[in-house]
Order: sequence, then structure tokens, then C-alpha cells
Amino acid sequence: MQDFHKKVAVITGGASGIGRALAEQCVQEGATVVVADIEEAALAETAQALTEQGGTVLPVRTDVSQPAEIERLAQQTLQTFGAVHLLFNNAGVTGFGAGGSVWKSKTADWEWVLGVNLWGVIHSLRTFVPIMLAQESEGYIVNTASMAGLISGEPSASYQVSKHAVVALSENLYHSLARQNAKLKTAVLCPGWVNTRALDSERNRPPALRVERQMRPEQAALLQTLQQRLTHGLPPSQVASKVFAAMRAGQFYILTHPELKELVRQRMEDILLERNPTLLDIL
Repeated sequence: MQDFHKKVAVITGGASGIGRALAEQCVQEGATVVVADIEEAALAETAQALTEQGGTVLPVRTDVSQPAEIERLAQQTLQTFGAVHLLFNNAGVTGFGAGGSVWKSKTADWEWVLGVNLWGVIHSLRTFVPIMLAQESEGYIVNTASMAGLISGEPSASYQVSKHAVVALSENLYHSLARQNAKLKTAVLCPGWVNTRALDSERNRPPALRVERQMRPEQAALLQTLQQRLTHGLPPSQVASKVFAAMRAGQFYILTHPELKELVRQRMEDILLERNPTLLDIL
């Protein structure tokens, strides 16, 4: 896909971080943007900023974990702009404060992280793919996973499970579309360290799924180290540029940090050699 001018883009988690950068890139490319996010204040501010940049923008408050809200997002998009050409399933939460290991996490932790990171993508694909296929025009779907979806390790079981699942789901979608020679293409974005507010995602946890817990000193130290990595990470704008370059090249796997490929290689070799997983230091 080469030309994004006058295309309609839907971006979940579009009011901050990578999502907002993708929205800004869409505006630069001349695309119309539907920004979906659960944070109403950030959503309004982003929509205003994009409009001031010359964009045509529709903000839609959306909880991606709820299928009815995804369906409403699609309906509002079609009613307003009549089509969807680009879909960025970007909304996500880290869950790094959600107990870490599988046995220390609560059911509410898993429901929250999987609800957003995995079910949010599933709901979106089930809703938007039939619409985009019926258009019989060029289109692209980019699902945001993580390098955590390509390697084995810690510190958050729920986050890693969700991101591995998004990679597998994206691969499945790729094959399904290819087998029917669809004009609709797909890609999976696996970013490494990016300067976002990802570790602050607890701010958006629904009240019904909140868990009161005392953070241990080692957890606090880990989160501080992770935050430092993110603070010094890639600007989201560079990630957005890589995504658009990948769409133009028809590239499926989008990795932002080449130096982390060695960790992927390590995991692949562990599997192929049938040896136990190598304990990796992702930090």
C-alpha cells in the first residue's frame, strides 16, 4: 500500500504514545483519522491537536475490551466517513503491576490485561475485517504486540501471554487473508523500548477489576528500571514512521530494535534444539 491520502484510519489507544504518533503520521499522510481511546480528556486534547495540524478527526471514547463499544466505533466511523481503510489495533496495558508471576496474579489482573491486549484485538478484527473485505479496496491492519511477544522471560505473565497471543493471532490473520487473495493486508508491530506512559496504564483499570496490593521493594526497583528504559526509549514518532514504511513495503513483522533480535534468536534456537528456555535478562 503506497498512498494513504484520503484514506480513513481507525486507531485504538490513539490518544497517547504510539497510538497518538500513528494518528499524527496519518494526518501528515493526508488520511482521515478516527481516534479511539478510553481516556476522555486525553482523547479530546489529541483530537484538538490533530485538527490544529490540519487533520479531519473523529474522537470516539472506546473501551476495547467491550465488543459493543467496538461495534459502536465501527458504526460511528461508517456513518461519518463511509469506509475504513487502515486499522491500528494499538490499545494496550502493561500489567507490570499486576502481580508479575502467574501464581501471584489475581483473576482480575488476567481479566484486565487479556481483556484489553488480546480480546480488544479479537473484538476489533471480528468487527472490522468483514467491513474492510466487503469494500474490496486496498487496506491494512496493524496489530500492536511487543518484543515480549517474541521472546521468553518475565516480569509480567499476563502481559507476555497477551502479546504472544497477538503475534499468533496476527500470523493467523495474515494466512487467512493471503489464502483468499484479499486486497486487505496485515502486519504485527513488536516494539522494544519506546518513550511512552505504558507503565502508567493502571490509571485506566476499571474499578471492578482493581486489586489492592502492597508493592514489594524488588517490584518497585524493577518498575523504576523499566521506567528508565522507556524514558530513554525511541520517540513514538520514529515507531510510526517505521510502521508506514513497513506498510509501503508490504512487510509483516515490524521490529523497532534490531539489537533485540538476538533474544528472539535465542528463543528460536531453544525450541529447535529442544532445550530448556534460556533465562534471559531483558533489561
